[in-house]
Amino acid sequence: MSDLAALSGWQWLGWIVFVAVLYVTYPREFFPKLRQEVGYQHLAFSSAVVLFVLWALQAGIKEGLDIHFLGVTTLALCHGWRIAIWITTVPLTLMAVFGFVPLGDIGMTALTTAALPILFSYAIFALSYHYLTRHLFIYIFIAAFLGAALTIVFQLSVSSLWYWAADRYSWQEIVHNYLQIALLMWFPEALLNGMAVTVMAVYRPHWLRTFYDREYLSPER
Repeated sequence: MSDLAALSGWQWLGWIVFVAVLYVTYPREFFPKLRQEVGYQHLAFSSAVVLFVLWALQAGIKEGLDIHFLGVTTLALCHGWRIAIWITTVPLTLMAVFGFVPLGDIGMTALTTAALPILFSYAIFALSYHYLTRHLFIYIFIAAFLGAALTIVFQLSVSSLWYWAADRYSWQEIVHNYLQIALLMWFPEALLNGMAVTVMAVYRPHWLRTFYDREYLSPER
């Protein structure tokens, strides 16, 4: 009870909003498919484990202002945005268990590192799907490579605003010890996601829920 009482207003807000997001985005088809298809079980749990490893490999100058790969663009393209948000609950739980993120911060971390970036990344895919030529190169370069680059910039910006609004660090500290270094992550993040999606599109297209062979590989489009 004392731990709950010690939570700040921002921490309570993060938990409440994230629980609400999970309720609204509940994917009804996910758990039946997970129980029935062994291959999908491997894909879903492998996605969760890889995400945990990426998030656990943190680096930073100032304690609390840590930088890490996201990988949520590939996750969203593989599973769709609803299931992707639910899969992130596994690495988030592991992050709390192993002490990478304080339990009180899990709600806001889930929003800034998982839910909002997934929605942002999927929106880039949706826009490219509806307004650009449906071609394999467009899917890989726009939805995966460019989408991942913009997504991590978005995530870093949202996280910075949270640190500042919660009065954890001054804006000068955030800019000099976090943003200036973190913004260098856009290319490695884009390359990581772009390569992963390229390999799957070529060798395992059925792993990509958002990849449609008839549309992206059609010579007429």
